[in-house]
Amino acid sequence: MSSSPLTALSPLDGRYASKVAALRPLLSEFGLMHRRVQVEVEWFIELSDLGLPEFAPLSEASRGYLRGLSARFSEADAQAIKDIEKTTNHDVKAVEYWLRQRFTGHAQLEQAAEFVHFACTSEDINNTSHGLMLKAARGQVLLPAVDAIVAKLNTMAADFATQPMLARTHGQTASPTTVGKEVANVVARLQAARERIAGVQLLAKMNGAVGNYNAHLSAYPQVDWEAFAKRVVEERLGLTFNPYTIQIEPHDYMAELFDAIVRANTILIDWSRDVWGYVSLGYFKQKVKAGEVGSSTMPHKVNPIDFENAEGNLGLANAVLTHLSQKLPISRWQRDLTDSTVLRNMGVAIGYAVLAYDSLLRGLDKLELNRAALDADLDAAWEVLAEPVQTVMRRYGLPDPYKQLKDFTRGKQITREALQEFISALPLPDEEKQRLLAMTPAQYTGKAAELALRKR
Repeated sequence: MSSSPLTALSPLDGRYASKVAALRPLLSEFGLMHRRVQVEVEWFIELSDLGLPEFAPLSEASRGYLRGLSARFSEADAQAIKDIEKTTNHDVKAVEYWLRQRFTGHAQLEQAAEFVHFACTSEDINNTSHGLMLKAARGQVLLPAVDAIVAKLNTMAADFATQPMLARTHGQTASPTTVGKEVANVVARLQAARERIAGVQLLAKMNGAVGNYNAHLSAYPQVDWEAFAKRVVEERLGLTFNPYTIQIEPHDYMAELFDAIVRANTILIDWSRDVWGYVSLGYFKQKVKAGEVGSSTMPHKVNPIDFENAEGNLGLANAVLTHLSQKLPISRWQRDLTDSTVLRNMGVAIGYAVLAYDSLLRGLDKLELNRAALDADLDAAWEVLAEPVQTVMRRYGLPDPYKQLKDFTRGKQITREALQEFISALPLPDEEKQRLLAMTPAQYTGKAAELALRKR
């Protein structure tokens, strides 16, 4: 059977391929090869400026040519590296050989070919490449997707700031809020989670086979190799230098990053379920498109499928991200290869998250507020005013207000007339009594509107 989207094992490369296309050049095998070439090139160029007697500074033309190999890296280049790997059976060595092949016809580069991958272990190239991959995926795809959801929710919070809504605790009617305030709660949580994702420093090391610059110093003992490695990592690659490592960069920062994404995803699972419930209650209607089918047998249905897809894919993302964060910081002694195969699933984990963000945003864009349903729900829940009545009774020292309201309301259908009759009989100052008599469930929303409109 031929390879096609219909035969893809992963839905990310099949059914949902278009939704995660932006991640494909960044977190794929191609993306890893691309970053390896970039790291090898920058290490090589920086070596030429170190003043080594055997390696003169490269000309501007040579530097431009080398950096062009990275900037214009293509699928054909990646395939050429894979072809070399069939012989080497070593992916990083294949990149080194491919790069040296590109030196043919460039005299200065040919003379310095032995300084490609000089004193490096494979992990010096791999860990920096993974850091660059995550930097690009976070900055170009992940955070913009989260920001789009935050922007949409901020708009909803403002638009629906004053729309009263019957809240529910334990699934039961509770003190009213506003739709905008409920959305604002999510915005505040998601913004904090977003900042945690953005704030994780992406670490990298280039310190040799066991983290001590052994090979480097054996060749050039007079060179400050730690300062050199830090310069390459931070100034050339834009990552943060980690001075203390074993053969591998310990991946603690990856665990921190993946855990931060999990936290944001968990918030969005919570929100997806809440919106699903609001749709079920009729608080939101969903815009329909001509030709779409909600159910194969029930023509009336418009299923909240976007929120269901978001919830499902957020769960998948969190499952893989959690495994990554728990597994990657653990390595037998200096290193084992369990991290290598696991790291190849970074794109799977982040891919499911991005797919979920797309579903959630599309679902939010389809929502239309059903104010009539919200108002009707409130008007049928006069029992929620038992709270303000008993609180005012407490203020004025009336006997056992909570018990009085509990006996009056619990297990009963409370009407406006019954509640007003109860209030009228209370020995309260007339001004307070009139205020309570004028109150409706829709008016009992506290500072909800103000909080929804407050800039977060």
